[in-house]
Amino acid sequence: MKTSDFYYELPEELIAQDPLLDRSSSRLMKVDMESGELTHLVFSNIINELRSGDCLVINNTKVIPARLLGEKEGTGATVEVLLLKRTGKDDWECIVRPGKKLREGARVSFGNGKLRGEITDVLPDGNRIIRFEYEGIFEEVLDELGQMPLPPYITHKLEDKNRYQTVYAKYDGSAAAPTAGLHFTEDILTKIKEKGINIAEVTLHVGLGTFRPVKVEDVTNHHMHSEFYMVNDEAANMINETKARGGRIICVGTTSCRTIESAADENGIVHAGEGDTEIFIYPGYKFKVLDGLITNFHLPESTLLMLVSALAGKDLIMKAYEEAVREKYRFFSFGDAMVII
Repeated sequence: MKTSDFYYELPEELIAQDPLLDRSSSRLMKVDMESGELTHLVFSNIINELRSGDCLVINNTKVIPARLLGEKEGTGATVEVLLLKRTGKDDWECIVRPGKKLREGARVSFGNGKLRGEITDVLPDGNRIIRFEYEGIFEEVLDELGQMPLPPYITHKLEDKNRYQTVYAKYDGSAAAPTAGLHFTEDILTKIKEKGINIAEVTLHVGLGTFRPVKVEDVTNHHMHSEFYMVNDEAANMINETKARGGRIICVGTTSCRTIESAADENGIVHAGEGDTEIFIYPGYKFKVLDGLITNFHLPESTLLMLVSALAGKDLIMKAYEEAVREKYRFFSFGDAMVII
């Protein structure tokens, strides 16, 4: 299977640069896996696509303002740091730019010294470990100095950082939003519960690796980035009980999907726990838990496009994407949605 099999032409003007005023007013393409039919809806219609007895799985991770702009101590050179993953109390794995000037032992300063850091290690992939120094609470300092780490294809400034956050975000840790969840409002979630649909909350802290292109032509040679996930007893029991009585498990986003598939055994039983996952889902994968997926439109040749192709079949997904381009859907993080069911 080749990476190039997942390429499609996308006019640049279809890449959404700003979120809509109303989260739930995005367009929604329904992909019927059985009939292959494509239907054009509005996202607020999602309630009609769910049945009483289903279980909706959401990722309650919270995006941190992980982009820091500062300077190298001693030279004053401009430095950009993207926090990826906490590796200790004050230690973070980071992407730094420019990397050549930031070797082990180099020191950086942000916000006129409110936050300082020293590079303690250079990893094989070029990422750095930075040990930070500050007064008070790190999260509060970061909230003051940091910016939302928007994907590289979004060039507009985000006026309200909450718009790159789901309404159900709880646990700090992501360097990118689980974007399928951005369409949900409190009102829609209330109506879903009133319809007799359970909502299971899981956590997967999204890394910037989610935007990294697949650089190998043979899909099977791609190495997935590692991300931390957590499933508690309540969520595991809710998912397992839904499956046992014949209800459907509908995941909101590829991150929720990857979480429950990582936490499930070969019999499709989801186990509570936490850990790091490098699960890579592409056509040929047999889903253990998932029955349906709500997701955004993904980058060409991306692992996320491969995941949705594994669920609905590559031919049907590529047909859906061609139709979305024709119908001028809005693509990527702030774009429109798809429900595969």
